Amino acid sequence: MKRLLDTISECTECAQHFNHKPNPVLTANPKSKIIIIGQAPGSIVHRTGIPWDDKSGENLRSWMGIEKKDFYNEEKIALLPMGFCYPGKGKSGDLPPRKECAPLWHSQILTQMKEVRLILLIGKYAQDYYLGQHKKRTLTETVKNYAQYLPEYFVLPHPSPRNNIWQAKNPWFKENVLPELKLKINQNLNPAESF
Repeated sequence: MKRLLDTISECTECAQHFNHKPNPVLTANPKSKIIIIGQAPGSIVHRTGIPWDDKSGENLRSWMGIEKKDFYNEEKIALLPMGFCYPGKGKSGDLPPRKECAPLWHSQILTQMKEVRLILLIGKYAQDYYLGQHKKRTLTETVKNYAQYLPEYFVLPHPSPRNNIWQAKNPWFKENVLPELKLKINQNLNPAESF
């Protein structure tokens, strides 16, 4: 795994598409129990090199009901975006994650992780890639039907503050989905406590 992560850290596959130096940001460990598959690092994460080191990360940890020490413990949680590098700014926020990354690297990483119990698919790009034709017509419908994808996947919207409007329009998410998410996270990180 270390050799693979070292190789990824030097990846320049998409360099010609960026106005900045590539900086792949991810964490993974053969002992990881949960994998969080998000979109791509934002500008803050690009600068710090720490995954989910922004307001979205704060929101996600709150949704999951865990502290930073567990979130950043690679033996517990792997942080694997669809695109490992910051894609740059678009007209209305960050550009989409580069399409080259997941097909190139994800399966190589996942095959080395034999203890994974749950994969969080955060946002449309991760859900499109991993659910394929099993996703619903919209992200809202997919998230509303989250139980259909368990026990392998837990589907979520992106925890960006920009999605606060979506959350306000869909109160069922906070009422029904988040308590179940917290339960699944606890069961998979602390299996002895869940009996």
